[in-house]
Amino acid sequence: MSDYEQFIAGINKKTGINLALYKEAQMKRRLTSLYEKKGYRNFVEFLQALERNRDLMNEFLDRMTINVSEFYRNGKRWEVLQNKIFPLLLQTNKRLKIWSAACSTGEEPYTISMVLSHHLPLSQIQVLATDLDENVIQKAKLGLYPERSLAEVPNDVKTKYFAQEGAFFKVRDEIKRTVNYKKHNLLNDQYESNYDLIVCRNVMIYFTEEAKDQIYRNFSKSLRPGGILFVGSTEQIFNPAQYGFEIEDTFFYRKK
Repeated sequence: MSDYEQFIAGINKKTGINLALYKEAQMKRRLTSLYEKKGYRNFVEFLQALERNRDLMNEFLDRMTINVSEFYRNGKRWEVLQNKIFPLLLQTNKRLKIWSAACSTGEEPYTISMVLSHHLPLSQIQVLATDLDENVIQKAKLGLYPERSLAEVPNDVKTKYFAQEGAFFKVRDEIKRTVNYKKHNLLNDQYESNYDLIVCRNVMIYFTEEAKDQIYRNFSKSLRPGGILFVGSTEQIFNPAQYGFEIEDTFFYRKK
């Protein structure tokens, strides 16, 4: 067994995270740079250190889960969500069940609420936002972002839903109240059912084909018939029918 295979087994035992389901070359490169920076010589030494040091474990989890996000990322897709997808979903249900999966530092679920606020009062909006990394969940709950994260936010939305604090912008409490955060592992944990909308963007590129297949099947089971899966701009599903999906729009898939 190689030192990386020992590392995978040890991490799986300690955290329940199966690194074998992430693309190996990307993950090894990222983690090798971390352990070398910390002064360790190989994955076995690094695993022993992780088992002793909680702060190092948190840093490892941060490095493993790429937390790069921004509000209204790929803005044209959010316009489709606002102008086409939400009106479609609201025809059959005025209380939408929405999940932002692998939500990172919160930009995505807050954007979902801001977009949906064009159709519903905030009191009727509730978004479940989940991530594997408890550190990013805490950052998301804080809701404080550098200006670069807001580059694609429409000016009227920026004025309405953000308050400037020095060089940062804070999401207003009325938006924060619409999002409920929870820790969740897409590869291990149970999925809830009857979602109207699942948003999972710019995450699947880090997984193996086997892992992607498993997650898409779970998303399909979690959506109600007619529910929508919204994926990232590099994550087109080339054979959506195998998961029970039809193309609703570019990067939007409707469960049959």
